[in-house]
Amino acid sequence: MAGHPKIVKASGERVPFSAVKLRKSLSHSGAPVELMDTIVEKVTREVYEGMPTSEIYNRAFALLRAYRETCASRYKLKQAIYELGPTGFPFERFISAVLNHSGFKTQINRSYRGKCVSHEIDVVATNDKGTRLIECKYHSDPGKKCDVKVPLYIHSRFEDVLQNGGAETGGHFVFKPGWVVTNTRFTGDAQKYGTCVGLYLLSWNYPANNSLKQRIDRSGLYPITVSPLLSAKEKQLLLERGPVLCSEVLKKSHLLDEIGISKSRKQRILKEFRQLCTVNSSQ
Repeated sequence: MAGHPKIVKASGERVPFSAVKLRKSLSHSGAPVELMDTIVEKVTREVYEGMPTSEIYNRAFALLRAYRETCASRYKLKQAIYELGPTGFPFERFISAVLNHSGFKTQINRSYRGKCVSHEIDVVATNDKGTRLIECKYHSDPGKKCDVKVPLYIHSRFEDVLQNGGAETGGHFVFKPGWVVTNTRFTGDAQKYGTCVGLYLLSWNYPANNSLKQRIDRSGLYPITVSPLLSAKEKQLLLERGPVLCSEVLKKSHLLDEIGISKSRKQRILKEFRQLCTVNSSQ
């Protein structure tokens, strides 16, 4: 990698710029090959020593948006999940929706009595194989990872609930494995500990073949925060009214009227959301 300028990640780590990685990130946008070639070539020419990865993202995003807004929306997915903040509650609702799509029936913020104390669980997901207790660790800082203290703490809470015997489910509490979900990444030790004690860890890039990003791309369950057509204030107003997914807004389009969206903008937004949901639901 000699001769490649080093860029600065959100964590502060400096790594050599990789045109291959940039192209891979663009491949999820649905942009044509010719456009991806153009963007990679243009951005590569503009990269300089110490350039923040956020600036590389912004330049690629602008070029995608000039071509088609849905391409820019898909490319924005990682950033869009950060925009579900500042609290973690919209992220919990988002994870609940993703699991519902996978065949689970979910509840949010349910309290369970443990052997020692009571615990409020972020998401409780049930299917024919039993019940899963799921804790969501949302971070608004892209450089922040979930270290080993996170699965250590969550595992101890789950074990306390298990030791109470699942009294609140009539003694039919089948719970394995417990889940820890984050919108960032796990450290190596966090992954090792989670695997050792039998937790299921789900992050932006983990596990390798079924990560959070891959689940979203396959299902087309994009958060409303991916849209470049909505302002930050409009996104927050929608989140306060309940919807967290583009597909939910399609079913409740009157909410766009309630937050003051004009008829012409409303049609553009709904068209974008339909394309996002339709294109990716078949992937």
